[in-house]
Amino acid sequence: MPADELGPLDYLECAEIDIEGRMPWSSNATFLVNLSVEGQQVGQAIYKPLRGERPLWDFEPGLHRRELAAYWLSVAMGLDLVPPTVLREGPLGEGSVQWFVEADHQQHYFTIYENRDDLHEALKAFALFDVIANNTDRKSGHVLIDADDHLWGIDHGLCFAADFKLRTVVWEFGGQPVPEHLLAAAARVADTPPLDVATLLSDDEVIAMQERAQWLVEHPVFPVDQSGRRYPWPLV
Repeated sequence: MPADELGPLDYLECAEIDIEGRMPWSSNATFLVNLSVEGQQVGQAIYKPLRGERPLWDFEPGLHRRELAAYWLSVAMGLDLVPPTVLREGPLGEGSVQWFVEADHQQHYFTIYENRDDLHEALKAFALFDVIANNTDRKSGHVLIDADDHLWGIDHGLCFAADFKLRTVVWEFGGQPVPEHLLAAAARVADTPPLDVATLLSDDEVIAMQERAQWLVEHPVFPVDQSGRRYPWPLV
């Protein structure tokens, strides 16, 4: 297939990968890479190799697999929230490769919530997704806005723990009813865990994900952080 007929997932899977440089302020090895087909650059991506992960006491090695699980969960729920992501071999071995979002990096969750009332409904998808995915690290800077005002969530390596560990900055919708279309998305996960997600997680993690989705279906109101401690650090 000609290069101009391929889409982001095709490029991520088949393009040659060349490292442009290391992303700053990342606790694990995270690289901006160029993607090229037949010598023509077709895009950029974020490459997170397994060998660049630092050990964690509460997550098994393989955070790159959770990046892919988050993408497939977003797809299964119909949210279009996580940029296209694949697992593949790269210059430093197996890792996740995620389409690079051209975004205004002066904007993040806090500024978008404060200045863009028209995007509040879109932000509610993040609140729902983070509960179901059990996101322990939703910083404000992990919400991006592109030139078309589409919102994207990035950095999902610390998701899907079996124990409830939610830490997110998205609490402004606490106590508000969950919109019907988001409840329907949660119900799909509660009824049948997406196979593309389940194959990347442990059985306990899959069961816990379903239970969180079912809890939202049975309690169709965005949760409130009663403790005041379910925030990541730093916040941005």
